[in-house]
Amino acid sequence: MANNTTTEGTPDGTGTTNGTETGGANETTGGGGASGPTEEVIVGPDGDLVYDPADLTIANGTTVNFVWESDDHNIVVDSQPDGAGWEGTEGPDSKTYDTGHEYSHTFTTNGEYAYFCQPHVGAGMEATITVQDSVDTGGGGGEQNPEHMGVPFQAHFVGLATILAIISSLLYTFYTLKYGESAHTAAPNKK
Repeated sequence: MANNTTTEGTPDGTGTTNGTETGGANETTGGGGASGPTEEVIVGPDGDLVYDPADLTIANGTTVNFVWESDDHNIVVDSQPDGAGWEGTEGPDSKTYDTGHEYSHTFTTNGEYAYFCQPHVGAGMEATITVQDSVDTGGGGGEQNPEHMGVPFQAHFVGLATILAIISSLLYTFYTLKYGESAHTAAPNKK
């Protein structure tokens, strides 16, 4: 279970309390610290009333850093797994934060977390985070077997087939340009 601690401070992390209701760079970290993987969610990118990404899947122990790019937003937890203890941004549901605000939480309970922005929930500013034991990021790891995606061929067979298709297209084009027609038709000038 996560224990939440809140530190309000300046963007350089000095920890000086600014005491403002909106704005400022605030960071909330749920238990576990920032030693594990991290992900970022943009709050209100380009002034849009969305979280980006709206649906995020992460590995257990990942810290999600929420970064405000527009004003008057917050994070209100709508639902979460039993025993999770995520509280969203500090303060009542009506308290909002402005551009430059940052909020972090480390997710240590598997399941789906649904959250929304209180002032903009009517406009559809909602999102989910799914926490799993592990997440396949698809990066690295050598050659992957594409059969689980419905691809029946290995990558080298696909490459070979592509090269053969290019060569046969070139041969057909050469023959057509040299002789003018297919082999089974007579030339108009020949009898």
